[in-house]
Amino acid sequence: MAKITDILGGGRAIHDTHRVTTFELFFDLVFVFAVTQVTAFMVHEQDATGLVQGLLILALLWWAWCAFAWLGQQAQADMGVVRIAMTVAMVAIFIVALAIPEAWHDAPGGLNGPVTLATAYVLVKFSHVAGYWIAAGEDTALRRQLLLSLVPWSLGSSLLVAGSAVGGSAQTIMWTLGLMLDIGGTYLASRSQFGQWRFHSPGHWAERHGLIVILALGESIVAIGVGASNHPVSTPLVTGAIFGVLISVALWLLHFRVLAPGVEEQLQRQQDPDRVKLARDAYTILHFPIIAGIVVAALGAENAIAHIGELRPFGAFSAGALFGGFSLYLLGHVVVWRRAAGRWDLRRAGLAVAVLALWPAVAAVPPLPALGAAVAMLAALVVWERAREPEKS
Repeated sequence: MAKITDILGGGRAIHDTHRVTTFELFFDLVFVFAVTQVTAFMVHEQDATGLVQGLLILALLWWAWCAFAWLGQQAQADMGVVRIAMTVAMVAIFIVALAIPEAWHDAPGGLNGPVTLATAYVLVKFSHVAGYWIAAGEDTALRRQLLLSLVPWSLGSSLLVAGSAVGGSAQTIMWTLGLMLDIGGTYLASRSQFGQWRFHSPGHWAERHGLIVILALGESIVAIGVGASNHPVSTPLVTGAIFGVLISVALWLLHFRVLAPGVEEQLQRQQDPDRVKLARDAYTILHFPIIAGIVVAALGAENAIAHIGELRPFGAFSAGALFGGFSLYLLGHVVVWRRAAGRWDLRRAGLAVAVLALWPAVAAVPPLPALGAAVAMLAALVVWERAREPEKS
C-alpha cells in the first residue's frame, strides 16, 4: 500500500542556502487582505474596545502565519504536502478575512460571523499540524514535539470556538485566553527537554519575516488610499498623501537599514539549539509588536487622511493610534535588538517614549499638522542614525 507521503507528493527538505519561494509570496497575499480587513474593522469601531479586538484578530493571524513559517523551515513550501497544506490554509484564511467585519457583531442573514471565523481558523491550524506531521517523515523527535504542542493548540482552538458561540465581552476574554494558551503552551513546549523544532536556513527565515514587514507597510499605503478615496484632489490631500508615504518610507528605513540585517547576522552566527531559540524569540514572538505597530499607525494615518482638510483637533483616539503605533513599532525594534544582540537601542527607546509624551499635544492639532509632526520625528531618527551608523555594529 502506498504511503500517504507518496500520494500527496511528500516533501523536499530545505538547505541552508534556501530562499523564499514564489508560492510563499502567493500565500502571503491572503494575509494582506486579512490585515486590510483588520484595519477596516478598527476604523469602523473607532474606540478602545474595537482597537483591542482588532489587535486580537491580528495576533491570531500572526500566530497562524508564524506556524507556516516554521513549516517552511521543515520542507520546501512549493512542493508536495506543504503546498497542499498551505493551499488549504489560504482558503481558510480568506474565509477568516471575510468574516472579520462580523467577528463580534453577526450581520442578519447568512452564516454566523464569529462562528465562521473561528471554524475557519481551526481549519488553518489543522492544515498546519497535518502538513507538518506528514512533512516530518521519519523524524520521531519532531513528531514528538508536534504531539506535545498539539495540547495547547487544541485547548486554544476549543476556547476560540466556544467564545464565538457565546459572543460579547465573554468572547473577547475567551479568545484572548485561547490565544495565550496556544502561544504560551507552544512556547513552553519548545523550551522543554522534548523541544525539537527544526531550523535549516537562517537566510530564508530572515527574508520571510522581512517580506511580511514589507506587506504590513504596504497596508499602511493602502490605508492612505482608503482614507483619501472620498476626497477630491486638493492641496491638503496631496500634502497629507506625501506625509503618509514618507512615514512608510521612514518605517522601512528604520527596519531594513539596521535592524533586519543586524538580527539576521546574529542568527547566522548561532548554532542549534541557540539558533532555534533566537528564531523563536526574536522573530516569532517579538516581531509581533513591529507588525502591530505598523497596523495601528495605519489606522491613525487613515483617520488623518479621511479628515485631512478639517481644522478641528485630530482627537485622542486617532492621535493615539498614529503615535501609539509608532511607539509600539519602535519598542518592538528595541526588544528584538536586545534579544538578538544583547544591547538596548536607547535612541529608539527614547523616541518611543517621546512619541507617547507628544500624544496629547498632537490630539489638539488638526490632522495635517499631526501627520507633519510624525514625519518630522521619524525623519529626525533616520538622519540621526544615518549620521552615527559607523558606530553601530
